Amino acid sequence: MNKNSKILVTGGSGMIGVALQSVAPDAVFLSSKDCDLLDQKQTEEIFDHYKPDSVIHLAARVGGVKANYDNLGLFFADNMRININVLDAARKSNVSKLVSLMSTCVYPDAAHYPLTEDQINKGEPHYTNFAYAYAKRMLDVQSRAYRKQYGCNFITAIPNNLFGENDNFHLEDSHVLPAIIRKMYEAKINNKDVVLWGDGSPLREFTYSIDLARILLFLLDNYSEPEPINIGNTEECSVKEVAKMIAEIIGFDGKIVWDSSKPSGQFKKPSDNTKLMNLGWKESDYTNLHDALAKTCLWFTENYPNVRGAN
Repeated sequence: MNKNSKILVTGGSGMIGVALQSVAPDAVFLSSKDCDLLDQKQTEEIFDHYKPDSVIHLAARVGGVKANYDNLGLFFADNMRININVLDAARKSNVSKLVSLMSTCVYPDAAHYPLTEDQINKGEPHYTNFAYAYAKRMLDVQSRAYRKQYGCNFITAIPNNLFGENDNFHLEDSHVLPAIIRKMYEAKINNKDVVLWGDGSPLREFTYSIDLARILLFLLDNYSEPEPINIGNTEECSVKEVAKMIAEIIGFDGKIVWDSSKPSGQFKKPSDNTKLMNLGWKESDYTNLHDALAKTCLWFTENYPNVRGAN
């Protein structure tokens, strides 16, 4: 990618958008304050104004399990509109490359592990967020269709569990890592024990937001195939191990109570990032989990309670 190329990032104020600001500071970062991507006219006007060479499409209507399940129609319709408007504006603007971020929720509920890209359409996604998942699958369909009819170099990438600075720390709608960080910190400052769901045994893969940002830039230079590509860190760590790391980093020396009456979740959900490794990305290019957690926890403690989801 030419160093003078103009990159436009949708969803520029979210966690990954903010991470991209640190590795691609000259890019144009759009938030909902700049443009309503649900509006076709506004979307085309903003593309016409900036005339980007490349686009990183992150914008989406997102939410936790409850929000997804309670708003199936809204999540499907809004995400379809956003994706259609962004990709169509990129096509009309003759953007040279567009990478869209998908989600592991696109994989079938009954997928075989590790998750490989060829399984995406071999079954239905989990019922709790099937509408969001199908909208994300359609993002892949639209990218392929535009490639075939118009010759657009549009690609799709699939991360796994993301975390980092500027995450959502809402206790009901956040993912496991930000929830543990917030619970541990609040237990520490209130001198209480911390209660975590399940028994801590499930193994999970975690990818630091800064690494994800760097990978998206790497894909702009190194991947132009129509098939989606898994881009997450495949190193597994148990939830219990992660909780111990966070306790040590934050300085929480109280009792960690595992509430086994609550679900632990699936034991393993491994993914396969062989395609990314074959492009030249290395496992050592991912930030060490402890180091990434330390940076995230430091950011959280310095910004609490003015963090997303905590007030």
